[in-house]
Amino acid sequence: MDDKILVGTPPAHHIRSKSEITSVSSDDSEPEYFDNNSVELRGYLSKWTNYIYGWQPRYIVLKNGTLSYYKSESESDFGCRGAISLSKATIKSHESDELRFDIVVNNYNNWCLRAETSEDRMHWVEVLQMYKEETGSTDTTSLRRHGSTMSLQSNTVSVASGSSLKKTSRNLKEKVGEIETFKDILFGQIETLQRYFDACVDINKDTGKPLDLGDGLNPIDFKGESITFRATTAGVLTTLQHCLDIIAENDDLWRKKLDREVEKRRRADEQNRKYKEEIEKIKRISYPGPDLEEGPHSTLPEDEFFDAVETGLDKIEEDMQLRVKLKLQSQQSQTLVNVPHQAQSEGEEGVEEFGTGALAKCHTLWPEIDRVCKEQLHYAREGVGQGGNGWQIFADEGEIKMYKREEEVNGMVMDPLKAYHSVKGVTAREMCHYFFMPEFRNDWETTLEDCTILEKISPDTLVFLQTHKRIWPASQRDALFWSHMRKIQDGLDEGATDTWIVCNNSTNYSKQESKNGKCVRIFLTVILACQTYLPPSKTKTDELKRDELTCKITYCSVVNPGGWAPATALRAVYKREYPKFLKRFTGYVIDQCKEKPIMF
Repeated sequence: MDDKILVGTPPAHHIRSKSEITSVSSDDSEPEYFDNNSVELRGYLSKWTNYIYGWQPRYIVLKNGTLSYYKSESESDFGCRGAISLSKATIKSHESDELRFDIVVNNYNNWCLRAETSEDRMHWVEVLQMYKEETGSTDTTSLRRHGSTMSLQSNTVSVASGSSLKKTSRNLKEKVGEIETFKDILFGQIETLQRYFDACVDINKDTGKPLDLGDGLNPIDFKGESITFRATTAGVLTTLQHCLDIIAENDDLWRKKLDREVEKRRRADEQNRKYKEEIEKIKRISYPGPDLEEGPHSTLPEDEFFDAVETGLDKIEEDMQLRVKLKLQSQQSQTLVNVPHQAQSEGEEGVEEFGTGALAKCHTLWPEIDRVCKEQLHYAREGVGQGGNGWQIFADEGEIKMYKREEEVNGMVMDPLKAYHSVKGVTAREMCHYFFMPEFRNDWETTLEDCTILEKISPDTLVFLQTHKRIWPASQRDALFWSHMRKIQDGLDEGATDTWIVCNNSTNYSKQESKNGKCVRIFLTVILACQTYLPPSKTKTDELKRDELTCKITYCSVVNPGGWAPATALRAVYKREYPKFLKRFTGYVIDQCKEKPIMF
């Protein structure tokens, strides 16, 4: 599925043209507002698909606030394979990969994308960020431009709560208190008027004439009216008090309902959090991304781990074959000067001391180098039936025979390997020369990313820091080791003309740190022992042809890959890669030597 996320770097030719922006004229009356339909961004990017297929080219289109992707531009009329709304998306530039950026929505939908160049990535990120910012401001502005009435209503209307009901009840009680005050004032005024009218009545009784109010009106019983007014206002106050009681009851009722709703909301949020954690866990298990690191608690099954590593190795080998093919074509197109093999390749090897260790004997590492070389030569000369039980043959391909012993240290596979091979047309010196010299290493070691000579102890003894390409999902690895090339003067096998060895062994002599802080350190001990055989009637001083040369090779290694990886996956990789490595290396040496003079 394309929606699975993953790592790896796609071949450069997979990524096509640069992204292009197409602008459509917007409304001139409102140039300050961003029109969702005014910008369209489209182009090819690499998208992480899944752990088998890695990065794949996809045609990406930004239109109407939606980022969509298609398998190719020609398929854009048949419906997209996936889409993300940018309104709630987060655009993140990757910290260590200058070509990669991620688009994340709610931490669930994650698109890992890679551009062809860092400028192209910056171009995409800037436009997408600009689009988000402009559309965000448009939403706010459009709300403001719809008029103040909508804004005021939306700001003032709210769901009734306990606090608002309390405030309403308090205001009503204050108004009731005001009415009580007005009532007292009115009662006082009524008393004053009553006394006045009583006095008028008394005066009228003294004169014996009825009180004339004009217009034929008769005097009223103001006292009776005042009593009626008192009763009316008392009734109003009683009714208001009843209203207050009802509001208080409703206040309690709504408060209880609110408490129940708050509790339901709390339980729903808690359940939602648990569901999110489960979904995240499932996504980590089902959709491992390019940033997944190896570890003993990795959720990636062992078979999927091996499949992913196997796919990564295949891609590296394809790239290597393409590089070799292009190099050969380049060499064929040039006029080459035929430089003698001895002078062209040896450089400083021409000194007599080369291969004896004479120039390295004063160095601090020499005792260790000499001891390990002698131990490993003795180990290489032992047969698989001598000195070590448990050897099992796991590859038998004509001249190549490979044996291993299953061995683990602290849970990490360190299966010792012993391989035998016989090739025609090269000498032991030539075989060890191309294995030792750093300038040839990139040509035959496919997983090598960088090789640095930390110290040149002597022409035949070097200290290397070697970094390997990361093969997802395994972590990137590096190795710090010394390498020594030596000619063996004694103990030649019967019929052998000469013997040369190259011994590599990890060291802590240099405190050099990895160039990549996340690299896992490999610890290794390797020996390549080669012997030259000539026809019985021939010697090195005779004129020889390449087809008269035979080189017998013994290759031994013990490698601790460090970190963590499934044991079954490691053994499957070893079984697959070691025979391929030996055939690839010996084939490379034969091709390099066939047109050159013989070197002993």
